[in-house]
Amino acid sequence: MGNDAEERRRELTERAAYHVEVQRRRSEAESAKAQVLLDRFVAQAKQQGVPTEELTARPWSGSGRYRTGVVGWYLRTNRSVGVDVDGRFYVLTVPPVRFGRWRTVRVDPAPPPLVVGKGAGDGEVFDLDVLLQKRLRWTEAPPG
Repeated sequence: MGNDAEERRRELTERAAYHVEVQRRRSEAESAKAQVLLDRFVAQAKQQGVPTEELTARPWSGSGRYRTGVVGWYLRTNRSVGVDVDGRFYVLTVPPVRFGRWRTVRVDPAPPPLVVGKGAGDGEVFDLDVLLQKRLRWTEAPPG
């Protein structure tokens, strides 16, 4: 009976590893497609003279904004995601940082998704290509 349980555990482990690998490959492929869209957006934004600004991040809890030192464009009107001038994608929500309002906080680029907001709590989900086209139509500052 011990061998049956051991065999079953091994099979479950192999299946789980397979599914993790498939999901990783799927995410990488999605990010590669999204990166092409971001690169195209950056080129168009620069060509059209869309002004850049320093992106700020909001803490998970509490209020206020933290400076990030990242220069680029917000992609959503709530300023929760952005792209820098090199085409890197950022989620601009960070853990609370002591004295964060007076310091520059570090935000790391994230793999870009093809669908922005999927799984987020606010319920607003956008295809990345649609969001980028909307952003190109903003003039001086995002609405709202």
